[in-house]
Amino acid sequence: MTSKDKASVLDPVTFEVLKNAFATSVDLMSEQILRTCYSFVIYSRDFSSALCDAQGNTVMQGSGDIAVHVGTLHFQCKAVQEEFGDDIHPGDVFAINDPYRGGTHLNDVSFIRPIFCEGEIIGFAQNKGHWADIGGSVPGSFDVNASTHFSEGLRITPVRVWRGGVFLHDVAQLLVSNTRAPGQAMGDLQAQAEATAVCEREVLRLVEKYSKATVVAAMQETQDYVERVVLKSLAGMPQGEWETIDYLDADPALGEGMVPIRIKLTLDGNGIHYDLSGSAPAVSTFLNSGYGTTHSAIYAGTKTFFPDVPLNSGFYRAVTANIGAEGSVVNAGWPHAVTGFCSGPYEKIMNGIFELWSGIMPERAMACAFNLEYLLIGGNDGRSDSSNYFMWYDWMAGGWGGRQTKDGSSATSPVFGTGLAVQPVEGQERLNPVLTMHHEISMDSAGPGRFRGGCGVEKGGRLTQVDKTVMSYCCDRSRSVTWGVSGGLPSVPHGVWLNKGTPDEKYLGATFSNVTVRSGDTFTRPSAGGGGFGDPLERDAQAVLEDVIDGYVSVERAECDYGVVIKMNDPDIDDYEIDDERTAKAREWIRAHRHEWLQMAPEDVARQYRDGELGVLDVIRRYGVVLDWGTGELLATSTRQYRDSLRKRSSEHWA
Repeated sequence: MTSKDKASVLDPVTFEVLKNAFATSVDLMSEQILRTCYSFVIYSRDFSSALCDAQGNTVMQGSGDIAVHVGTLHFQCKAVQEEFGDDIHPGDVFAINDPYRGGTHLNDVSFIRPIFCEGEIIGFAQNKGHWADIGGSVPGSFDVNASTHFSEGLRITPVRVWRGGVFLHDVAQLLVSNTRAPGQAMGDLQAQAEATAVCEREVLRLVEKYSKATVVAAMQETQDYVERVVLKSLAGMPQGEWETIDYLDADPALGEGMVPIRIKLTLDGNGIHYDLSGSAPAVSTFLNSGYGTTHSAIYAGTKTFFPDVPLNSGFYRAVTANIGAEGSVVNAGWPHAVTGFCSGPYEKIMNGIFELWSGIMPERAMACAFNLEYLLIGGNDGRSDSSNYFMWYDWMAGGWGGRQTKDGSSATSPVFGTGLAVQPVEGQERLNPVLTMHHEISMDSAGPGRFRGGCGVEKGGRLTQVDKTVMSYCCDRSRSVTWGVSGGLPSVPHGVWLNKGTPDEKYLGATFSNVTVRSGDTFTRPSAGGGGFGDPLERDAQAVLEDVIDGYVSVERAECDYGVVIKMNDPDIDDYEIDDERTAKAREWIRAHRHEWLQMAPEDVARQYRDGELGVLDVIRRYGVVLDWGTGELLATSTRQYRDSLRKRSSEHWA
């Protein structure tokens, strides 16, 4: 029986009041954790909360939760039930971070509290927060070279941390002692568990006011309501199949060549169906996804096109997915390393789903958004005699894709977690011996298009008094560069530079671990902008001029990417002027040659890059060539794959 066949037992007013009360109970958990957490990472909103019913199905997630936790919390709740069965009692609190039991990665630790009424479980409250370190081989627990979870940190299968309201200090101490910041971890553990008590209190308050039977019925009807709304929304949509492909940059064990993630979407009148079974085998690094996070990416990507629908298991019932057998990059299974899933398959799946739904709901169409990235620096803080261990853990905002009728959002949270806040540098500098030297909009980072992508950001810093310190970076899209659609062009590659502009300059790339750094070393990295939407030669020239004035586009790239020639009368006072005659000729010339550029011999392009005749943006946007951006070495297989993508998404739409 589907939800549309079930009769409601609640009057509409009571249902609406309780549906919103459930949302409030979850949001109160979030407010509690914000006020009591110890970790700067969790304080920057890398956490989520949920209320589940007695069967572990999600009744409501928080209004500010990050996307990556969507669709995983019910898996973890069910894992606790499977593990403990009838041995669950009032006052118990359980911990779990197991990515092979529906979790995300080891850093995301959940605390789950059963809610009892009259001796019976009526629900579960859960809070999941990202611990800055969970052990493993590198500070921050993000080891690019990990091939199994044994290098990544402490795997917490379902374990009881409170029994009947009594804190099991020995169990908690065992967990936090496997991290590099045990005091911080213990504080977060206590804060997260207490947050679940807030939700329990609110649910029992509702029971007291409306009765147990009414609250339990409302939990079920809230899920049924969401399923009904989604299925009804699909009724007027076209039926059929749509397919796309996106890539990870590489599998180190296989050498050069991007790793495909294939997505098929089917609408058949009975729901939304995905098939990712054609994706590549698991890679030899930590950029794999477990089944929980792949489902999360599917749900979060789809939910973007249904923004007004509450999020719970009713939504999950309307969406089915075949992710294939264990052992693939989207269903890695034990013991494959999966910590980097967030920069790996997760946002590739989301952006692929955006592309598919853009063809079904063109009014909400959007090109590719920038890829989530993390930079981690850990070691001894020499600013005090005690040389305390520090953990600098940073992520950046970036650009979202251009849209059907407007430019993409600039300097925005990643699609991975739209509620994720950029960490204030003042707080970072107080806690860590790392100074931020610049943090600014990155010129020319937006993918060109009739509606350009949003701009990315560049951030650079300097290490001050450090000892025995290493740096790691988790990202991607150094080769599978953030793409445009409907004729739009790509953004810029990700990657970190160490001591740029000095004799010690070194390009470290978009994924690396355990690189030794010393006091005085500097680093910088860009986040990509979003891909462009539509042919850049169709962009209004006045809009290009405004972008130049705002510092989003350089005069050089205005001509190269948009064919708009701008005279600089007095840049100091933003006195620029469009040269209409030269603009018309430049656009005509680009139209006449841009298909030829994609046929140019890749090795010739690589040579010109190495000789300084071409820059990165020309190589990517004009010639569709992928290189090792540090050495200029041609990546032939990646180039072939990249050009295929560029032709499909861009050049086939050009006049």
